[in-house]
Amino acid sequence: MGKLHTLVYTSQVGLGATLLQVEEVARSAATHNATTGVTGVLLTDGSRFLQYIEGLEGAMVNAWSRISSASCHNNIAELACSVGGPRRFPYWSMRWLPVEPEDLRIAMLSDWRGLLRREEVTMFQVPTGIERVNRLIDPYEGVDLPDWWDA
Repeated sequence: MGKLHTLVYTSQVGLGATLLQVEEVARSAATHNATTGVTGVLLTDGSRFLQYIEGLEGAMVNAWSRISSASCHNNIAELACSVGGPRRFPYWSMRWLPVEPEDLRIAMLSDWRGLLRREEVTMFQVPTGIERVNRLIDPYEGVDLPDWWDA
């Protein structure tokens, strides 16, 4: 079995893209990812995206092709990529979640080197990018959201 590949990137919501279009793209990705073993989360503040995706190499190449050709966003910038490590979102083939603009900005500017996540963060340590994403999604883990929400 191959090693897990992880990619984190940001992008701008495309001019004129609606929330309905974003939902449809996320729903399509979730359906496709469920068959290829890609998992992850898409955070948005309405004008920017931060997406974390993970899967085996071939599936990730396919996912990246779909992501890079999607018309609902532009100005794609990679924050991190890695090979190996644990699967962090095994329960979501893709879920999009709304976040506050300042929370997304802080997550985007966080340290993404090596996708480091510590067992415990003390009050004197600055959270890493993955730790900030985990804090943003914690309220949604295990919560059954309406069908129209879940992508």
